[in-house]
Amino acid sequence: MYSEQKQRAQIPGCGSPSTSTPRTLPHASAGTAGPCSPAPGHGAGATARDPAACRDMGADAGEPSSILSLAAAFSYGVASMAMVFVNKAVLMQYVHSMTLLTLQQIATALLIHFGQVLGMSKRKDFNLITAKKLLPVSIFYNANVGFALASLKGVNIPMYIAIKRITPLAVLVSGCIRGKGKPPTQVTLSVICTAAGVLIAALGDFSFDLYGYCMALTSVFFQTMYLVLVEKSGAEDGLSSVDLMFYNSILSLPFLFFLIIATGEFPHSLAVLSAKTASLSFSVILVISLVMGIVLNFTMFWCTIVNSALTTTIVGVLKGVGSTTLGFILLGGVEVHALNVTGLVINTFGGVWYSYAKYKQKKKTPRKLVPDVESHAHK
Repeated sequence: MYSEQKQRAQIPGCGSPSTSTPRTLPHASAGTAGPCSPAPGHGAGATARDPAACRDMGADAGEPSSILSLAAAFSYGVASMAMVFVNKAVLMQYVHSMTLLTLQQIATALLIHFGQVLGMSKRKDFNLITAKKLLPVSIFYNANVGFALASLKGVNIPMYIAIKRITPLAVLVSGCIRGKGKPPTQVTLSVICTAAGVLIAALGDFSFDLYGYCMALTSVFFQTMYLVLVEKSGAEDGLSSVDLMFYNSILSLPFLFFLIIATGEFPHSLAVLSAKTASLSFSVILVISLVMGIVLNFTMFWCTIVNSALTTTIVGVLKGVGSTTLGFILLGGVEVHALNVTGLVINTFGGVWYSYAKYKQKKKTPRKLVPDVESHAHK
């Protein structure tokens, strides 16, 4: 799958020439096909774009219509929300998360390849120098997604989303350690509020699963490392979404094959999968999960280009609110406890406050070429 990880590198001036603030592509949630993945508070990918190409696109296309803007935002919201539930639905029946991630990366590489053959998409030729730059990024990305998927086996959806919202706090702490300076007060308070909400919600979580919580927190760590690495390396410069997804898929496969063999999943996991596919309902969900990562990355890119990074950020937060609410009802539901609900409300409020604080920060900051990793982490 592809975890609200996302899932990100800034696109200065991408889109309309009148845009005054830098645009940022969020990462996808757990299981995104590309390494530029968000994780809204969901987990683990989207991508960096060529700034000049983005500006040209905006200049040529002009201002998008209100219908197009709404369609882009709505599509991203639906795709991002659906991803978490599809992942959870598959893992409730098929517990071999690493094998599932391997299949998704294979599906991504094949879809992109055949898309190019059929003329439906374009990508640059595979380059070893670029591959070497992206290899560490790919490893951290897959670690993020792998642990996020493992956490979904034991953690309910509302708590999973809440835990993944801790990523901005981890990024802020990492920035302070690396000497980036003190962030704005509102940004600091909002991420502390988000983290406090997780702690309160966990105290009232009747379905508390220590293993699942540890997996989710480990995913947060790897997502933070991935974001910091992307910021420092600039390895994604000049690569499109399709390029990054293809590189990530190819580079991931040796690593993932080693893991499924070392952990003992293979070949038993394939035998179980073969038996499970006899069920039509499971087969349909599995196929959806295999292609959903590409759909999520495409809609994320579309929303950011025709609207703005701020719109994509806000849609991500609203999606998180919707996913949290539906998570209490769908896929077996969640036993409600006042403390758990209170914590989730505080966590969600922190997420909305964070988006507002980042919006104010961007309005006061002149356009620059430095990626805003904190904002990426909150997707």
